[in-house]
Amino acid sequence: MSPPQMAQLKKGSAGKAINCHSSPPLISFKDISVRLGDRRILSHTDWEIREGQHWAVLGPNGAGKSSLVRALVGELPIVRGKVRRFLPAGAVTYISFELQRRMIAREEELDHARYFSGNLNSLTTARQIICPEDPESPPVTQIAERLGIPFLPDRPIRFLSTGEMRKVLMARALIRIPRLLILDEPFDGLDADSRRDLRKTLRSLIKENMQIILVTHREAEILPEISHVLCVRDCRVTLRGLRSEILKQAVSASRSEKKHSRLPFSIHKKSVPSSLPASPADPLIEMKNLAVRYGNKIVFENLNWTVRPGENWAVSGPNGAGKTSLLRMISGDSLQAYANEIYLFGKRRGSGESIWEIKKHIGLVSSEFQIRYRKSLTAFDAVLSGFFDSVGLYRGADAMQKEKAKQQMAEMGIEDKSERLFDRLSCGEQRMVLLARAMVKSPALLILDEPCQGLDAGNREMILTWADYIGRHTNTRIIYVSHYPDEIPACIGHILHLEKEKYRIEHK
Repeated sequence: MSPPQMAQLKKGSAGKAINCHSSPPLISFKDISVRLGDRRILSHTDWEIREGQHWAVLGPNGAGKSSLVRALVGELPIVRGKVRRFLPAGAVTYISFELQRRMIAREEELDHARYFSGNLNSLTTARQIICPEDPESPPVTQIAERLGIPFLPDRPIRFLSTGEMRKVLMARALIRIPRLLILDEPFDGLDADSRRDLRKTLRSLIKENMQIILVTHREAEILPEISHVLCVRDCRVTLRGLRSEILKQAVSASRSEKKHSRLPFSIHKKSVPSSLPASPADPLIEMKNLAVRYGNKIVFENLNWTVRPGENWAVSGPNGAGKTSLLRMISGDSLQAYANEIYLFGKRRGSGESIWEIKKHIGLVSSEFQIRYRKSLTAFDAVLSGFFDSVGLYRGADAMQKEKAKQQMAEMGIEDKSERLFDRLSCGEQRMVLLARAMVKSPALLILDEPCQGLDAGNREMILTWADYIGRHTNTRIIYVSHYPDEIPACIGHILHLEKEKYRIEHK
């Protein structure tokens, strides 16, 4: 960001503090309702955002938080009430998981054009995402340096981790110098250092007169500068006002309404995974001198790792260390697996097995997979698709499979979502459905890559209890990835920690 641009951003921030009660409004909602598909939600909502105010939007999964801020930026239609906007076009910028999903979807659509044109090397770079109008402009480099990602602009977005992509979207937002910056779960997918850096950046932006609206499930992520809090529950605004008056009520209500974890007794005590290795003595995973490169970038090399029957592992490391690349090697989604010595369930990769023979042993949940699962089908059918390892449901399920899917959803407390369309669910609700999809077939190996991302406190607690039960009392083994040490199930006994181009193994 150039000095003149920074001066423009800072203008007006050095004088007297703004009186938020008498300051002019930026956006005003009066008795509105919002349309989400064929539903009307957030009925009779009043909300006024005034100059100098910084808001946190809180509420459980499916409460309507993201729908509210999407209506704020014009992404969802307002079907009744009065809306007044006092900001010029382009003055509001919105960062969300849904935006990341749209970016990746567009990149996949471009693959078809590349294939037919023969131009297979023209992958979209982060620089082109940050500033499509002028990717080579100096501000791209300047904003990347400010966010601590000077190495990212020239990387294809295809090879970015979830956390790295979040940083690119942040750069994309800031280069436009918005008056109002709306962040929907911006810390998700970031390692501890990146979360600290983002927090520092946001506090700096607030001092420079940028206003923030922060949507979050975590009380610890609420910045000290947040002046106001709005709470949403059951698609209705329940509380709003000054932080000092609202936050304690909101946190108290959240803690008192935590869901009780439901242990999965009925399914897993009665079933043993049918996809166990042919010999119990064979390792589930064995990698010898693994090397992964993207162009000139070495992700890691000379990695040796073995997962034996009975072991549950955590994979940790900072953004960009190679966790996603490693998981792709296991799940069958990386062609580089064929250039390495990798054994899965006693068989070497490339020895004639199909990708479907690999996937039938594995249940997978990750942000990357959730981004790719863009289907308009019911949540129940999405869970059923786990039996067939498909994105979408293209085969008829039998009565036993339907009963297992029904039980799995009930045990996870999402049976009420069965007939809802998957693509109309909130990000957190989709994550719960995909977790049910991953476990419905009782896989030999369950890969949970940031499974608590986007989940409220009650669902996080339930998932951790549920994962610990699976790891201790079933034949399913777990590989668990998280940037939060307090969100690793107690059943985990081994850790593979990845750093830039190196690794270490720890045993509890």
